[in-house]
Amino acid sequence: MQDVNGGDRSVCGRYASIKDPGALAVEFDAVDATGTYSSEAGYPAADYNVAPMKSVFGVVQRHPRDADGNRDMDRTERTIRVMRWGLVPKWAKDPAIGNRMINARAETVTSKPAFRGPIKHSRCLLPADGWYEWQRGTTPKQPYFMTPGDGSSLALAGIWTTWWDPRAEGDAQPLVSCAVLTTEAVGPLAEVHERMPMVVPDSAWRHWLDPDLQDVSALLGPPPGELLGRIELRPVSRAVNNVRNNGAGLVERVAGDEPVPWEREPGEPSAEV
Repeated sequence: MQDVNGGDRSVCGRYASIKDPGALAVEFDAVDATGTYSSEAGYPAADYNVAPMKSVFGVVQRHPRDADGNRDMDRTERTIRVMRWGLVPKWAKDPAIGNRMINARAETVTSKPAFRGPIKHSRCLLPADGWYEWQRGTTPKQPYFMTPGDGSSLALAGIWTTWWDPRAEGDAQPLVSCAVLTTEAVGPLAEVHERMPMVVPDSAWRHWLDPDLQDVSALLGPPPGELLGRIELRPVSRAVNNVRNNGAGLVERVAGDEPVPWEREPGEPSAEV
């Protein structure tokens, strides 16, 4: 299902993000700018069932500002910060529009009104330990957890915005929100769902986050086979269907098929930046 503003609400609608911001800062060579956070305050903790409208960690890279608010164009800073999943465009009158903006199709992200600005100027990476999809053609649908077998994080391609409530007064803070890019699924992943989140290989992190790079069309294809070769398709409990459920048990394998590796066909080229 696609929203009139370009949102793709069919996938990706659920993922897991387990690592704390300190660990992510090391893995993504970034500064932890999340400050003091706690689940009670609405900030992310280890979450095995990340759903739209929840707070998530995002990796961004920006030119720092001086005391007068001027950007230092000779330097960039990569930071981990907190965002809400469900992008709210700068021009939106009501932040509820974010409910329909959890995904952006890579094929059309550069032309849709809500996304064409952020894809040029405000891209991010959303660290994930894996994502969930529900296999078509089964009743009830079987959920699968797509996760790297080596325990490393996936970097989901995202875009983000800062939205100021025009009705706010005083020291109100802006809403920082994001959307996950999706692309055509490949290999065995396509047997579960025709779409998948766009995963950015670590070799392309620098390019994806570069605040001065506006044309990222070369980066908007499916992930390279080398990256997908690490991903396990793991059948998991249908308990994940309920967004209120959480915990490590959601990502544990249930009785079913053995792990399905993704193998590149002989002679098939890998994607390069």
